[in-house]
Amino acid sequence: MAAFGPSSSPSRHSPVDGPSALAVELSALAAELRALPPSCGPVRLVAVDGHAGSGKTTFAGRLSAALGGAPVVHLDDLATHGELFEWTGRLREQVLEPLAAGRDAAYRVYDWTLRRFAGTAAVPAAPVVLVEGVGSGRRAVRPWLARVIWMELDAGAARRRGEERDGPELAEFWAGWARAESAHFADDPSRPYAATRVDGVTGRIAPGTVGETSTSALTCDIART
Repeated sequence: MAAFGPSSSPSRHSPVDGPSALAVELSALAAELRALPPSCGPVRLVAVDGHAGSGKTTFAGRLSAALGGAPVVHLDDLATHGELFEWTGRLREQVLEPLAAGRDAAYRVYDWTLRRFAGTAAVPAAPVVLVEGVGSGRRAVRPWLARVIWMELDAGAARRRGEERDGPELAEFWAGWARAESAHFADDPSRPYAATRVDGVTGRIAPGTVGETSTSALTCDIART
């Protein structure tokens, strides 16, 4: 989770262990995702989840490139100051339901500086669409997902990275965020459902412990609430 969205967040970096090895692994993962059964209409919807500061945005960008420019939905754009985790309805109505119907989607983007929604982001109904952000693999979204990817970095290390990235002026926000994130994952963990895990320090990719049938066999039902 980039604490204040693309309008005010500094650059994000996630170190990798050998660019050649990572490129091979990314290419293999991209091929694997393309081969999954569609999960949301014609789309294979893939969540990139993990603690704030774990490298989700950076990894999603690299995976998108490996997929030939797959669309990426950033949950920072759907969350707000007052609704850090109460974005499920917006995601469903603006993104999931249109994609499930085979239509291109578009969602309103929250501006963390202006503290209001401003502008829109387009989401074509591509073969693979990525959703990145804390809670992207939550139980309310999993029925629409072909795969959950988890960034493997513990909460403390991820928070330290995020605080270093965002600077002392955002320390108060991070304190409040940490409490909200902890409560969210205590009630609604994503990691147990991740069939793919990515080391948040090295960037290396490994299988998770979940079988394909527990996530990718689920299909989208636009009437589901």
